[in-house]
Amino acid sequence: MSEPIISVEHVFKSVTDSTGTLDILRDIDFALAPRETAAIVGASGSGKSTLLSIIAGLDTPTRGTVKLAGQDLFSIDEDERAALRARQVGFVFQSFQLLGNLSALENVMLPLELAGRRDARATAGEMLRRVGLGERLGHYPKVLSGGEQQRVALARAFVVQPAVLLADEPTGSLDFATGETVMQLMFDLNRELGTTLVLVTHDRAIAQRCERRIAIEAGEVVHA
Repeated sequence: MSEPIISVEHVFKSVTDSTGTLDILRDIDFALAPRETAAIVGASGSGKSTLLSIIAGLDTPTRGTVKLAGQDLFSIDEDERAALRARQVGFVFQSFQLLGNLSALENVMLPLELAGRRDARATAGEMLRRVGLGERLGHYPKVLSGGEQQRVALARAFVVQPAVLLADEPTGSLDFATGETVMQLMFDLNRELGTTLVLVTHDRAIAQRCERRIAIEAGEVVHA
């Protein structure tokens, strides 16, 4: 059996303010294999998005360990975590997170350019064609529909062929039919590129399409 690509080991997350301490996550423990698809599900406020941020190394646990491709994320400094994310992780958000002053092509080129890739323009153009936007390369986000913007975001996430793709409510801003198209594209690219897919969703139908469902209630895993 291959080594886990993601290993979450006894992770706790608490925040303290003037009203006391709030436990957001309590003893979260699971591992995901390379190429696996997993949905993190639970009610609003259950800790799903916090868990995704910790897996990404964007938020730090109060205690516990997260390993990405065998590397303990919290034994290295923030710059090293950022470099690891750039190499290994792609992100897709509900709000697309495209840069409005860059064209679709330039948005997808950006992670390649940051990685020093000389073929950034050609590679980004090819990825946009694969998501059906070959005619929209020069268009800016403000003139693209929500579904087109999310496809640009998918192209940007997958263009570096990340080991892991993290998606937070990726269809939350889209109508049903457009959301279906985007999710099918995400699963197709996942299979084609061998990426491990971890998505936070409240949509039961989307969750059922994943091999694993990690259910969280009140900060605890109740099913994995």
